[in-house]
Amino acid sequence: QVQLVESGGGLVQAGGSLRLSCAASGRTFSSSLMGWFRQAPGKEREFVAAIMWNSGTRDYADSVKGRFTISRDNDKNTVYLQMNGLKPEDTAVYYCNFLSSWSAKKPYNNWGQGTQVTVSS
Repeated sequence: QVQLVESGGGLVQAGGSLRLSCAASGRTFSSSLMGWFRQAPGKEREFVAAIMWNSGTRDYADSVKGRFTISRDNDKNTVYLQMNGLKPEDTAVYYCNFLSSWSAKKPYNNWGQGTQVTVSS
């Protein structure tokens, strides 16, 4: 059974930083593609960042490139999202997930509870 537990969100001023964590289980983490997504109020969930199993390849949405960094610790079955230079438009609930496709950044259907990130101006 897939379990995804996100943490690390909070309220931060514009320009600040947060580090999100996601403990993942239910699939072989060390060989899995992982991604972060976010959903702002009234909007659809969108892709944020993805990382291949060996951390060798990473990909980002244009809106976060240069500000966010995805990483993973395969020994801890955990994926991270370091967010710097936060903007009010980054306000959303952030989710992690396993990916079934790298090219499409397609997540599986199971989702965790997410973690709220609120950036004040």
